[in-house]
Amino acid sequence: MDPPHQSKGGNRPRDGKRGPSQSTIPHQKDAYARLLSQHHSSKFRSYLDQYVQQQGEERGPSEQRQGLAHSEKQDIPQRKRDQAFIECSDSSDFSPSPMKGKGGEESSLSLYMDKLNSRGALQEPERRQGVSDKQQRRERRDTNTSQDGDVESGEEFAFLKQRDSQQQQQIRNKDHAYKVPTGNQANKDMSYGASPPKAFSTGPAQAQEKKKSKKKNVPKTNADNKRDGPLHPDFDADMSKSPLNKSKNMQPQGATTPSDKGKKTRGSQGGSKKQVFEAYMTAEDVSHGLKRGELIQGSIRINPKKYHEAFIAAPDGKRDIFLDGTAARNRALNGDVVVVQVLPQEQWKVVKSDSEGVSEPDTQSGKSQTPGKKTKRPPSPDVIVEAEAEAEEQLAKRVENISLSATEDGIKKEILQRTAKVVYVVEQKHSRAATGFLKFLPDKPFAMFSPVDHRVPRVNVPLSDCPHDFCSRPGDYAKILFIVRITSWPDDSNFAEGRLAKTLGQAGEIEPETEGILIEYDVDFSEFSDEVLGCLPRKLPWTIPPEELGNRRDLRNECIFTIDPATARDLDDALSCKPLLDGNFELGVHIADVSYFVEEGNALDFIASRRATSVYMVQKVIPMLPRLLCEELCSLNPLTDRLTFSVIWKITPEGKILSEWFGRSVIRSCVKLSYDHAQSMIEAPDKLFQTDELPPCAPEHPVDEIHQAVLNLHSIAKRLRAQRFQGGALRLDQLKLSFTLDRETSMPQGCYVYQYRDSNKLVEEFMLLANMATAHQIYRSFPQKALLRRHPPPQTKMVDDLQEFCDQMGINIDFSSAGTLHRSLNETLGDDEYTSARKEVLTHMCSRPMQMAMYFCTGVLKEEPLFRHYALNVPFYTHFTSPIRRYADVIVHRLLAASLGCAPHLELKGEEVQKQASHCNDRKTASKRVQELSSELFFSVFVKESGPLDSEAMVMGILDQAFDVLVLRYGVQKRIYCKGLQGLETFHFHKVGKKGELTLVWAAEEPGKPSVRQEISIFSLVDVQLRADGAPMKYSAVIKRPNETA
Repeated sequence: MDPPHQSKGGNRPRDGKRGPSQSTIPHQKDAYARLLSQHHSSKFRSYLDQYVQQQGEERGPSEQRQGLAHSEKQDIPQRKRDQAFIECSDSSDFSPSPMKGKGGEESSLSLYMDKLNSRGALQEPERRQGVSDKQQRRERRDTNTSQDGDVESGEEFAFLKQRDSQQQQQIRNKDHAYKVPTGNQANKDMSYGASPPKAFSTGPAQAQEKKKSKKKNVPKTNADNKRDGPLHPDFDADMSKSPLNKSKNMQPQGATTPSDKGKKTRGSQGGSKKQVFEAYMTAEDVSHGLKRGELIQGSIRINPKKYHEAFIAAPDGKRDIFLDGTAARNRALNGDVVVVQVLPQEQWKVVKSDSEGVSEPDTQSGKSQTPGKKTKRPPSPDVIVEAEAEAEEQLAKRVENISLSATEDGIKKEILQRTAKVVYVVEQKHSRAATGFLKFLPDKPFAMFSPVDHRVPRVNVPLSDCPHDFCSRPGDYAKILFIVRITSWPDDSNFAEGRLAKTLGQAGEIEPETEGILIEYDVDFSEFSDEVLGCLPRKLPWTIPPEELGNRRDLRNECIFTIDPATARDLDDALSCKPLLDGNFELGVHIADVSYFVEEGNALDFIASRRATSVYMVQKVIPMLPRLLCEELCSLNPLTDRLTFSVIWKITPEGKILSEWFGRSVIRSCVKLSYDHAQSMIEAPDKLFQTDELPPCAPEHPVDEIHQAVLNLHSIAKRLRAQRFQGGALRLDQLKLSFTLDRETSMPQGCYVYQYRDSNKLVEEFMLLANMATAHQIYRSFPQKALLRRHPPPQTKMVDDLQEFCDQMGINIDFSSAGTLHRSLNETLGDDEYTSARKEVLTHMCSRPMQMAMYFCTGVLKEEPLFRHYALNVPFYTHFTSPIRRYADVIVHRLLAASLGCAPHLELKGEEVQKQASHCNDRKTASKRVQELSSELFFSVFVKESGPLDSEAMVMGILDQAFDVLVLRYGVQKRIYCKGLQGLETFHFHKVGKKGELTLVWAAEEPGKPSVRQEISIFSLVDVQLRADGAPMKYSAVIKRPNETA
């Protein structure tokens, strides 16, 4: 069986080159030959002959292959046809074989390494001899080897023409010309974890060797996804290539290429190390390429489940651009801002046009499989051949049309996804820190670090960094978590270099795991420095200076109160609602005036801008500001004078705003209510609450006054909410898991799905209103430097796919706007106890095409329509209501104060505001991910301590070997792998349009009884069990065997 770390798409060579001694007769493309091998129609052969004849007329007899028997006697079309079969006949997905067979046959690994080295060594001479770019592009990878696209992000994108000048510049930027080792040097220092793609063969013998070395593709199972010790998938585990072990150079196993015949052996002198990655373009060339539209910039996203796949968003919002393997990523890590160059069209990825919008199919549909047995995927033809002249382009189009419309042999309609390679890293957004394990390597001056996150490469760490007894007792550290920081990644190594930053502790324990998460996502949880603390008021207890009171509106006698989670300590917003004599209300939102304490430009401002956000984990908070500010001076604690920024409206009972006021104020909160308190008041409008039922209240504001204010706020909030959604707003609620913790150990004692209730909606409605009002105010005053928040519309292609899927499911969903989508989701999906579950599943599907909301500076984005917030369906929006925990709100407060003339203008320029906005976006994304990982960590501990846990679940996605479920009791999503189910006899995947279904066949429990069939489709209800895995912090889900009567 293939090692689990090997991946079918990793490290595929790009743009194979020919040496000067090789024939320049173009061999047929893999895709073309594969199509030919499956379609033996006379019409198709005539197209092939026409194409080859045109090639022969252009090239002439001088460009025939050297060493090919009977080359003078064969006619050109037949010879080319034979060559196509030889080079490309084995076109199914590649799965590497062992190093060398018993009979001495060359493995596919050796052929691959031979190809890599020959390509590099011959690249420069080939340029000097004038070989055209299109000729050099002829040898290419199989674009059909990865049928499983990232279904979330695999979007179609139009072709970007390559420029010869840019390709020449890339050649000039190469730092290495590699040498091709001969067979005498081949059998040295082979890696134990290499995952090569197909080898390039140039003759019948090599083609036969290739067939012998090929193994069947084994789809990954649940067990396959687990680590085999510290081995890391998708990266060659060649110890001798380590930059810390310069004395040994890896020599790939393989034989000489045709160009080496009769010549002096290349690389026999020892030579330089093989270059693994292309050199980056220069900044100047990148700038020119971006301006000309030849290059594309974006953030790279690496698929966490298929780490050899990466994507960047297409500029037009259509199908994402695909990066296949680590070579294409060129040392970029997840989240980095990169510049990519689109590859030639014949190297684009072939994807199925009918792939389900919520699945990641691994094999062809309509095939039965048995758990534990290998399955071989039938090849699917690529449909594009490279065109070098207008006539050839027309032929390629005809060939494409034939294939796209073909139904013989079960060939389905296919489309192309643009592929690219990274040529420049603009910004390293990834922290370059990772949590993982160390493995001792005998006779090596370094240890191998394997990150828990498979998207990060393995790292060579000097032994001098490791614990003093690591070499003598490596087994003691097998389950110890370490943090390693990547310091460099040479272009001639599959491994990064790094330094050991910290020993975290035992894997599986909450605190070491938590610290690892924080470091990995670059969260600053250090203590605040003395310089920062020196910016805080020194005289404590602090009181508001009299001169400051004179500059503010005094609201201390008003009935103002906070509504927050029961455990909240940073109270940054308060509400008031005073009835007026004319029947209207004076409604206020009062926000902590953090900008009073955080002066622009000082050390406290700098650290706050760098942290950008507080990070909320299950058991603790990493604050953006020192706790003296977060929990004391800025927090709107009850019965205490506090400085605030207020927005006060005169509003009708129906929610119509009559007037608006902004200004600095001072308040005295009369009570700290929790959401539970406010909810009980809403649910019991006629109840007379006693003082002992609520937290301490100010004596001048009796409980019934507070109760009535909550009811008035609730009534107005319901009207405002209804108006918002009638006006076209959208809300996608997803389940959130909460925990009850042991006070002493902080271990999870229980967990539950958090309930979003009317009290939450009340607060949310007025925060939204204040944010929208502030956005209009600061944009009117500072149109070139206002910091706003926009939400782009969802990705068009994914929405179209989801619409088609819903139509086939019989679900009436209207994606034409945010408002119509919201109304569709809130229509009844049945009328039973599982209606809410079906809505959750559908909401999850609809969330996938959605893009992230982001901060931006209005002076950078020139077109106002781009300012819109899609989900809220408003033209302007910002964040104003949480300055204690978000730095963007601090900037907005400063802008608002300047617009009202009560503070100096913001010193930051527009470009600096945009830079800070971008940083806030990054930190907000990291904070959200840390929060999710913290929740996953605690739930895995809960499963381990309290499991196994049983629950009903609803199917929310179908793959060909697995399906995703929403576990209803706990609100978690989990993937169930068919091959990991005990008692399952076989399973069968089939698809109608975009609707996938699985048929599970369970073995009979008793002899003589029939097997039990179970149909799995979207919205199916299944019984699942959650169990702790052997690996720390991991748990799996398995489906329970259905009753035979089911």
